[in-house]
Amino acid sequence: MIPTTMLSTPPIGGPDAPGAANTTATGTPAGPAAPVDPGFNILLLILPILVLMVVFSAVAQRKEKKKREALLSAVKKHDRVLTSGGVIGSVVETSSDTVVLKVDENSNVRMTFSRSAIQQILKEASGSGE
Repeated sequence: MIPTTMLSTPPIGGPDAPGAANTTATGTPAGPAAPVDPGFNILLLILPILVLMVVFSAVAQRKEKKKREALLSAVKKHDRVLTSGGVIGSVVETSSDTVVLKVDENSNVRMTFSRSAIQQILKEASGSGE
């Protein structure tokens, strides 16, 4: 029987001996190192950056959507608003999905818009009411 300590010792003559070339500590052949693909390294650097960009974009979109919903839900009677078509008017009536604007005071012209057409509230309604 051979002692186990003799199995793991390098051959006589050290690692530079002719029989010990290309072997590891376990005695298996080492062989040449596998070449590393530089494209893989670049991918490992770029991938986290792309993931962060997607995450920040999603967070920004969610924040903008909440801001828009808050704007549309805050529209009330007598507010002065700007629509996506550039029409400026005062809110006369509101419903869940439409808004009636008075666009001309002299001729009492009223126009009905989708609530989503409102881009901006120009002036909040005063507390006194009309």
